[in-house]
Amino acid sequence: MSATQEGAILVVFGATGDLTHRKLIPAVAELHRTGLLKRPLRIVGYARQDLDDESFRDLLRQTVEGEGTDAVIADTCYVRGDFQDAEGYQRLRKRLAELEKDSHSAGRVYYLAAPPSFYTDIFRGIGEADLAKEDGGFRRIVVEKPFGRDLKTAQDLNTELHQVFQESQVFRIDHYLGKETVQNILVLRFANGIFEPLWNRRYIDHVQITVAESLGVEHRGRYYEEAGALRDMMQNHLLQLMTLIAMEPPVAFDADAVRNEKVKVLRAVRLPSPQEVPHLTVRGQYGPGDLDGKPVPGYRQESDVPPDSIRETFAAFKLKIENWRWADVPFYLRTGKRLERRASEISVQFQRAPQRLFPREARLKPNVLRLRIQPDEGITLSVGAKVPGMRIELRDVEMEFDYDAFGRRGTEAYERLLHDALIGDGTLFTRKDEVEAAWQVVDAIERGWQQEEAGPEIYPAGSWGPESADELLHHDGRRWHLR
Repeated sequence: MSATQEGAILVVFGATGDLTHRKLIPAVAELHRTGLLKRPLRIVGYARQDLDDESFRDLLRQTVEGEGTDAVIADTCYVRGDFQDAEGYQRLRKRLAELEKDSHSAGRVYYLAAPPSFYTDIFRGIGEADLAKEDGGFRRIVVEKPFGRDLKTAQDLNTELHQVFQESQVFRIDHYLGKETVQNILVLRFANGIFEPLWNRRYIDHVQITVAESLGVEHRGRYYEEAGALRDMMQNHLLQLMTLIAMEPPVAFDADAVRNEKVKVLRAVRLPSPQEVPHLTVRGQYGPGDLDGKPVPGYRQESDVPPDSIRETFAAFKLKIENWRWADVPFYLRTGKRLERRASEISVQFQRAPQRLFPREARLKPNVLRLRIQPDEGITLSVGAKVPGMRIELRDVEMEFDYDAFGRRGTEAYERLLHDALIGDGTLFTRKDEVEAAWQVVDAIERGWQQEEAGPEIYPAGSWGPESADELLHHDGRRWHLR
């Protein structure tokens, strides 16, 4: 790196872990390959394994392949240290000073690819080693989910974090917000004149958000016993999707304006009382079943899971947003493990036409706008149309868009989010007040579940979850679209 170039440094805490190898290094390699890195980027790994620079590079080469990877790895270096080791942070400080001595550093991004239980230790270690001081460029920190286990722990974590970093330096990452289809929600709503006039209680009957996974907990049994579906998925992914669907138009497309509107949505959610929770929510746990024609074990048979566990692997609930736009419009959210197939989708169902003019019109389904997030990304709008012929015969048809229309590859979530952290754009990251408002919703549901005598409803692996989840909508005269 020449002295005339301004280079940034990406410091990865937990550099020998799975996230670094599967996501971070491939993301940096792709940003390098596509020329999206406007300044040279050097990676410094920090972990407790006894490695040197070259052995760390060899470790990365064993698990990461692809064009651009070698160029990234060749400049990578390593610092050994425990997350609670003050001397390790001093070694890191010394190494960073050496790297920045011969170049004009634009700044550093600290990335926490470590277990959440070490977050506080890392915050303190960075602070005590004076690594957050902006004396030679910017200092930013990227924190992976989950951010806390409830409102109290999230507030405590924010307090620890703000002892070292200002909120403008903090980037709380939710990889769902980096997905192309999720970003397209804002474009669909606010760059097209046909949707926003209809995007309210007068024309929309209800909204469904589903994040379904066919996999079980796999090797994450110990983590899942602590988190469960409610904390693992609802608090971040699903509530984030809901805010993008329900938010008001921001005054500008920048970080503060967008996040201000998302926070307003979360604060407008009606928090259920413990007595209401059983009527507005469903929790389930997968039992043994069949998936793709093969038998699979139940949750209680997974490794590191107690045989009498009552931890939920499925959660569904009905929320109301109490503001002028959404009053009386229900939002149905669900997520689960070991469901029939992997799929993430938002369905916006519109009201039926106010008057039936055509024979057999009642057979038509309501108009539904479906935003498919994964795996087959795209957007579908269902409408009623006349079948060609002499008779007035109606049929449901779909107008479809998928990303093949652009003839180019989309950006992977971690590529986009890492790039935004490097340039300081916080639009797709969650802010302190946003995290805490989301935890208020989750805590209200958790309090109700704690008062229930019955545990989660067992559903067979390979199904679409507990029957009670269907009843949650049937009670309102509705049904899940994604089946």
